[in-house]
Amino acid sequence: MNNMILDLIQKPNDIKKVNKEDYNELADEIRECIIENVSTNGGHLSSSLGVVELTMALHLTMNLPKDKILWDVGHQAYAHKILTGRKEAFNTLRQLNGLSGFPSLNESKCDAFGMGHASTSISAALGYVKARELSKDNYTVVSVIGDGALTGGMAYEALNNASLLKSNMIIILNDNEMSISRNVGGISKVLNTTRTSARYNELKDNVKNTLSKIPGCGEEIIGRIHKTKSSIKQLFVPGMIFEDMGLTYLGPVDGHNIERLVKTINMAKKVNHAVVIHVHTTKGKGYPFAERKPSFFHGVDPFDIETGKPVSREKVTTYSDIFSSSITSMAEKDDKVVAITAAMGAGTGLKKFEKNFPDRFFDVGIAEEHAVTFAAGLASAGYKPYVAIYSTFLQRGFDQILHDVCIQKLPVRFIVERAGIVGKDGITHQGIFDISYLNIIPGMTIMAPKNKYELRDMLDFSLDFNGPVAIRFPRGEALDIYEDNRSPVIYGKSEILKRGLKIAVVAVGACVKLTEEIDDILLENGYDATIINARFIKPIDSALLDDIAKKHDLIVTLEENVLTGGYGQSVLSYINEKGYAADVLNIGLKDSFIEHGDVGSLWKVNGLDGEIIANKILKRIKH
Repeated sequence: MNNMILDLIQKPNDIKKVNKEDYNELADEIRECIIENVSTNGGHLSSSLGVVELTMALHLTMNLPKDKILWDVGHQAYAHKILTGRKEAFNTLRQLNGLSGFPSLNESKCDAFGMGHASTSISAALGYVKARELSKDNYTVVSVIGDGALTGGMAYEALNNASLLKSNMIIILNDNEMSISRNVGGISKVLNTTRTSARYNELKDNVKNTLSKIPGCGEEIIGRIHKTKSSIKQLFVPGMIFEDMGLTYLGPVDGHNIERLVKTINMAKKVNHAVVIHVHTTKGKGYPFAERKPSFFHGVDPFDIETGKPVSREKVTTYSDIFSSSITSMAEKDDKVVAITAAMGAGTGLKKFEKNFPDRFFDVGIAEEHAVTFAAGLASAGYKPYVAIYSTFLQRGFDQILHDVCIQKLPVRFIVERAGIVGKDGITHQGIFDISYLNIIPGMTIMAPKNKYELRDMLDFSLDFNGPVAIRFPRGEALDIYEDNRSPVIYGKSEILKRGLKIAVVAVGACVKLTEEIDDILLENGYDATIINARFIKPIDSALLDDIAKKHDLIVTLEENVLTGGYGQSVLSYINEKGYAADVLNIGLKDSFIEHGDVGSLWKVNGLDGEIIANKILKRIKH
């Protein structure tokens, strides 16, 4: 790849050395760099391609790292990484020990705040502004937030406080007309209207230019008109939500016009309160396949640049596919079944349900808290809601799960997608805490299937279960392991896959696949272990634990969750409480955050490996 202009940029602020006439060529080279590397490593393509010119304009008008740019969600920060001295390492994007796919405080001083979840940047930026005021410092703070992220309630909490500022803060609304899924709700309608308001800005400029030429009184007339500009603006920009909140609104601005962006940002820097710059961009800009299918290329696996098609690999049935077909089938038989997601309809496998039952499908946007309480309301009215949300995002609705669902013992069914280690999206997306945060809530039932057949059975079980229930499963292929072991799902009961002596291994969900290798190694060393599929994380199968504790010397628990508050701790607590002599070995994830990398490598690095576990068991039993 021949990047004559981009090669000149080796560290932050080098972009200011580039000639203006070369800006467009630089934008092309940045896009080429992003496309080439994402096609190899996978990643968030559409969003990053859409903000190349905006990123350049920010770097041209700011002094990094002194000035602060906070990228909401952060998956659009690839150009920012390239322009801040990380171009040479960009080929390690999302790889083990390589660059993160999101901003990271540990990676660069130019990443002002670590991001990964939506709707957080305005709050964090406001914190920077207040710190600047307290320190009597002088630097610019910019929050870049997408229109999809603006559906999250936290953004409005922050805007409410930002309206009180007496010093500068810039909020750039990157409006590309969509998030991961189609935008929904009132804010989308407001922005659709506002996008047409360029006519207002053009009229304002034309009137001001004309009046200023009137000798003697032109400036006075402009001053009088300025006092009434808010009411005039309301005529041309219906529902001016930002101005009504006390924020200065600038825009819409063409997000691919660098000169216009630079002028607008410099103008906004002079205002002594919060300013919203409404920037209109095209998601996937510069790569035709991504422009045509921005959702597909939002988070994409490796693909062929020439065709836009994924790198050829065997098509597998995923757990999301199983959920998709199962809930659609259930809805055909029961008209009380409804499905809810938070801007993740495709990712959670609900597109088929939406197509077949549009009136019973609800995408509430990036608003997990609302999704949970909305489901609670539906359950109160006699419906059977299935709330499908990724593990990492469901934790945002913890308060609502506890207060609005579990206290009232409402039969809301939580489909905890992408539970466990998810891989390359890294530290902010690993689903390794859901067992712990759900486990502490009284009345919550938690299940995890060992294979695709058991997921279907658990979904059938959940349909008429009279209480809150969560079913967690990993991203990726739905396994066939132990397919001959299929017994009815009975509340609170685990499943014995194999009976043995001395050692009992109890595995949760995805970890059941490790038991085959563990069992083989133990057999080679003279131990014929009992193998158990936990099925129910909560409640634990106390009757089975009583039985194995009396007949085994060592009970081993396996889970793809942090050990603190996990299934293993529940088992250990029970065994100790009963006073059994059996030793308990809990194996899971350490009390730490997990960085990015491929799932297989991360499992092994974090000790979820058959050989590693078998050796731990042998060491413990011989101790």
